[in-house]
Amino acid sequence: MDNPQKTIQTVVLASPCAGTSTSFAILDVLSSVGRDWELLHGKARQPPLFVVSFLSLDGQAYQDANGRTITPEGTLTSCQQPDLIIVPDLHLDPAAALPEEFPALAAWLAANYERGALVTSVCSGSLLLAAAGLLDGIEATTHWGFADLLTQRFPHVQLKAERILVPAGDGHRLITAGGASAWADLMLYLIARLAGTEEARRIAKIYLLEPHSGSQLCYASLTVGRQHDDQLIAAAQVWVAEHYDTPNPVSQMVSHSALSERSFLRRFRRATGQSPSEYVQTLRVEEAKQMLETTSVPIDRIALEVGYTEPSSFRAAFRRHVGISASAYRKKWCSTLLRGTA
Repeated sequence: MDNPQKTIQTVVLASPCAGTSTSFAILDVLSSVGRDWELLHGKARQPPLFVVSFLSLDGQAYQDANGRTITPEGTLTSCQQPDLIIVPDLHLDPAAALPEEFPALAAWLAANYERGALVTSVCSGSLLLAAAGLLDGIEATTHWGFADLLTQRFPHVQLKAERILVPAGDGHRLITAGGASAWADLMLYLIARLAGTEEARRIAKIYLLEPHSGSQLCYASLTVGRQHDDQLIAAAQVWVAEHYDTPNPVSQMVSHSALSERSFLRRFRRATGQSPSEYVQTLRVEEAKQMLETTSVPIDRIALEVGYTEPSSFRAAFRRHVGISASAYRKKWCSTLLRGTA
């Protein structure tokens, strides 16, 4: 399969919950391999390396998440033995059951992986790979917003939520990519692996693609958490959301709960997946991120305003949660969002 002369039968999964823009971007990029660079430079086109099909379970037109009519090219069974399968990002409600089509799609994925296919996913598409049992016991990544959902439903996955791209499994035939825009990282990786690094460089230049550096942490909203039904803990979360900058907020939460400290700590972790002190840290750092993005307040002053008496403690906590320093975070988001507006 690593022979760049071999035609690679590729299936991009079509589904009502699949991300349309990601799916069609993948179709465009893979179809351009060996064609567009040659076209721009007046050279003879190469035979297609990736023969790409956009297929669904039943091959019927469907409405995507934005209400647009999408028509697949056929059914999954029309590609008898795919070499490469790509699951795009999936529009899922973390609080709802997984889509009814998941078992059938998961069975199809598992069967083709057993036949030797390279199986990949973008963003929340990793949940389908996990549902197929393909990620049990191995490292994988997903969009930061679905990290809790994946670990709750599929606890045997070794989640690396900070990673952008994770090749894993036997022969690295399982590849998961992080957020939806990580489709570009996945494409460049696959093209380099299957068509050669020079072709990957050409495609990157044509489409102005640049792999993400670092991790997902500087994009993540730290306060996205698991759903739960514990009303007492929910009330504590509401209270601390407004008082995280006060001294000793954890002891005050315990006092308001009327529980013993040990019972409260155990119950809070069971409901949220974090200890109360970890939860307070995430609230403080998330507020600091917002201030760094939208104000010019000095970093040491931000540290004080979100509840840290020692700026050095704030800086260490910020780097631990976000993956980069507070000053680098401010520079990244201010320069990224304001670039081209001057």
